[in-house]
Amino acid sequence: MTFNQPAEKASRQELREIQWHKLQELLRVVSGRNRFYSRKWQEAGIAPDNIKSLSDLCKLPFTHKSELLRAQDEAPPFGTNATFPPEAYSRVHQTSGTTGAPLRVVDTPESWEWWGRCWVYVLQGAGVTTKDRVFLPFSFGPFIGFWAAVEGVRQLGAMMIPGGGWDSLQRLHMMRDLGATVICCTPTYALRLAEIAREQNFDLRSIPVRALIHAGEPGANVAHTKARIEATWNAKCFDHAGASEVGAHSFECEFQPGGIHLIETEFIAEVIDLKTGKEVQPGETGELVVTNLGRPGFPVIRYRTGDLVRLNLSPCACGRTWARFDGGLLGRSDDMVIIRGVNVYPAAIENVIRQFSAIDEFQVTVKTQQEMQHLEVKIEVLSGNDAERVRALVEQALYRTLSLRPAVIVAQRGALAHFEMKARRFRRLD
Repeated sequence: MTFNQPAEKASRQELREIQWHKLQELLRVVSGRNRFYSRKWQEAGIAPDNIKSLSDLCKLPFTHKSELLRAQDEAPPFGTNATFPPEAYSRVHQTSGTTGAPLRVVDTPESWEWWGRCWVYVLQGAGVTTKDRVFLPFSFGPFIGFWAAVEGVRQLGAMMIPGGGWDSLQRLHMMRDLGATVICCTPTYALRLAEIAREQNFDLRSIPVRALIHAGEPGANVAHTKARIEATWNAKCFDHAGASEVGAHSFECEFQPGGIHLIETEFIAEVIDLKTGKEVQPGETGELVVTNLGRPGFPVIRYRTGDLVRLNLSPCACGRTWARFDGGLLGRSDDMVIIRGVNVYPAAIENVIRQFSAIDEFQVTVKTQQEMQHLEVKIEVLSGNDAERVRALVEQALYRTLSLRPAVIVAQRGALAHFEMKARRFRRLD
């Protein structure tokens, strides 16, 4: 094993002691300095001094993204959640804005080091070592994306190959010429690169890649998407979860037990019932609430991520004792739509469509007609396939899986958007 065994093999009690020590320090730094949390706790009638143990954390109120956005508007450009003066910060990024207005986040040199340490766990989980050459086909804009992966690769000591500013075919040639063994990208872009390779008669086998690490969107945890990426690239596909405002909090290990490990020495996770806000039992599905422990300059404390997870506290075959989220991030609490009484999540639709190798891209639209919601699925079918037959098969598969018959429409080649970063395949026209 190459991972940090003392930290990742700690007992549950040892992990709680580590978390409690770091939480105490976080509250000490934030209290009185961070305007957002100082006011929030005062309005809730709670003081950090009231937190006497880890079990008292639940006394603090939840944090919502909408609150952080309002805090940003109150004190632009960085908001009242910036604990320190502006000169203390060395990096600024922002969320992608896929679920609303972008949120700017700032990091001190120390918290950027923390981001990198978290990414080292992500990389080591995928078996990355100093012998690897890690390619990042990433535009390097303000979205934090794989910026932290660069820091993690640096700390690990592997070679980082930047692919920003290149088109997809140039990136494929660069990966081949420089012998890239690991690729970090969204699941969508891994499939897009394979699509470009097919169109340009580029042999993916000429790239010695053995692992792809995915983030930014679901996909690597969707069984048929994962299988398609692995078959296309002849490499293992690893899931990773995090957020700009939270940090890189979870990763998939080499044993791939069907879930992702939470970095419990750097994050405290709660899984709560959506309606009551109370913690659910391990194995039950609930919303992930995260407290990050290494970012006092821009903390999130009891932050409702909107991600749905199932907590598993049993040790993994890899030797890590850290908690896992079975199935990764299962979806988002606000993604579910009810179609004729059936609860439908985007991941379930993607898992059906990715079974069909004849489909390159797809788009799902939820429309409200006569006070009822209807599902429309558009697909792009590869040339040389019977488009009508593929359409009928997709319709049947969706019905078998979802007990629904959405309208499945064949789109012209190139009519649907093809994505390099976060895909936006699911639309609601309300």
